[in-house]
Amino acid sequence: MSNRLLLAALAATAIGAAAPAMAQKTVTIVREIDTDRYDPHKSTARSGAEVMYMIGDTLVNLDYDMKTLRPGLATSWTASADGLTYTFKLRDDVSFCSGKKMTAKDVVATYERWLDPETKGLVKWRMGEVDKITAIDDTTVEYKLKKPFSELLYQMTQYFHTILNVDQVKQLGADFGIKGIDGTGPFCFESWTPRDSTVLSKHKGYKWGPSYYEVTEAQVDKVIWKVVPEENTRVTALQAGQADASQYVPYWSIKELQGNKSLSVTKAENFFWTYFIGFKVDKELMSDVRVRKAMNLAVDQKAIAEAVTFGLAEPASTLLMPGVLDFNDKVDRAVYGENVKEAEKLLDEAGWKKGNDGFRYKDGKKLAPIVYGISGAFKEIAEAVQGDLRKVGIDLQIQLFDSTVAWGKLATQEFDAFGMSFPYVSAGDALNLYFRSANTPTPNRMNWKDKETDELLDKGSTATDDKVRAEAYGAVQKKVHDAAVWIPLYHEPLFVVAGAKLKPLRAHGNYGCGLNKGLGIAFK
Repeated sequence: MSNRLLLAALAATAIGAAAPAMAQKTVTIVREIDTDRYDPHKSTARSGAEVMYMIGDTLVNLDYDMKTLRPGLATSWTASADGLTYTFKLRDDVSFCSGKKMTAKDVVATYERWLDPETKGLVKWRMGEVDKITAIDDTTVEYKLKKPFSELLYQMTQYFHTILNVDQVKQLGADFGIKGIDGTGPFCFESWTPRDSTVLSKHKGYKWGPSYYEVTEAQVDKVIWKVVPEENTRVTALQAGQADASQYVPYWSIKELQGNKSLSVTKAENFFWTYFIGFKVDKELMSDVRVRKAMNLAVDQKAIAEAVTFGLAEPASTLLMPGVLDFNDKVDRAVYGENVKEAEKLLDEAGWKKGNDGFRYKDGKKLAPIVYGISGAFKEIAEAVQGDLRKVGIDLQIQLFDSTVAWGKLATQEFDAFGMSFPYVSAGDALNLYFRSANTPTPNRMNWKDKETDELLDKGSTATDDKVRAEAYGAVQKKVHDAAVWIPLYHEPLFVVAGAKLKPLRAHGNYGCGLNKGLGIAFK
């Protein structure tokens, strides 16, 4: 569809939604892609999460600093000294959009549904190793673990922990999350037209918004999430007033949008989303740490961040972004960052000698690793890395796939390296996800199988003391950092643009969902 037709469609959507009641406050948010479904237990897509945060609630919330825990559906919580039992006291004034009163039984039913093998729920590790979850009374939930899980409260701020009306889940069956979802959030699910739009309406009576907002209820009547794949069209729609907000704005447009006095552009103060290239450390070409370090030292992260993000992203010299909970700031950052001379030296020491064609060979084999990635944004990044590596004699082979098949390809053993980006709420969140031996072949696509790493991750995840947890995760970070398991590329920023009709929007970093609960969306 042409830009002109898309803009016309956006205008028609906004006008059509407002026509029945001219006084109705309707906001159109444009985004790049759609989700596969609105089911917190069956989808890990950010495009699903950003709507889920608006239509649902979790027991615990995360403040803008990405470290401070705030009450959600739970007004308070306590943990036993052994870290095995958490007791949550719930609000007694919460209802689902259907009008059903929420009680502890709904919390228990939600978690039982996630744990049920028939659900085929994803990322269940985010619950810890559950022993039993019990409704003590209508406003008290006892959450018992088989072993301590130091990440539990932080994981409970993630949308996967959204509390559901399981009665409705059963009624809808396979259509749950597609034709409907009954949540307790500030907005209610109204309709979803896949690959086009999702419509939400204000949850009347909602008054239990997080304390980090100045208001506790929605300030607009309707929110329309509109899928607009073309970045030029999203920018034009914001400038023309046909869209009211978006965080899906290309880097090249930021300065232009900032210069438009009718718009406001805000940046999340704390946001942890990192782009990297990971190595399969057990593959022949990637098994020597000297080669992995050389590849890191050949890459100019600063130049890539400048070229790809117009200097808006932070070039990465660590696997995780400084400032994240339990970050180890004592790692040797000299392992990363351009140093071509040192890269050449390491490759020579590893026995890879340059041939007449300028590329390196060893025992008749060319140093030509294959990198897999998802087509789109990774193409420019991969080509920049390819250019840097050729300067030291490495012939990187790039193979990109459409997102519909890429995830399947990335679960195979057919490649030497892969491109990825990911969000994380803490060091433990990232390290447990990517570096546990049990998580091979995915998401531990590096095939990093190390007994000490597993022991340290267990120590950190089962710690009942913050210092012990931080030390254990810090040791893991140092170990994988020194082993040069990744090429960290850059730490992505998050910008949110508010249109001429809206007040400025404070961007939130949780799971990369800048609008979070949507309570900050308000007309001037």
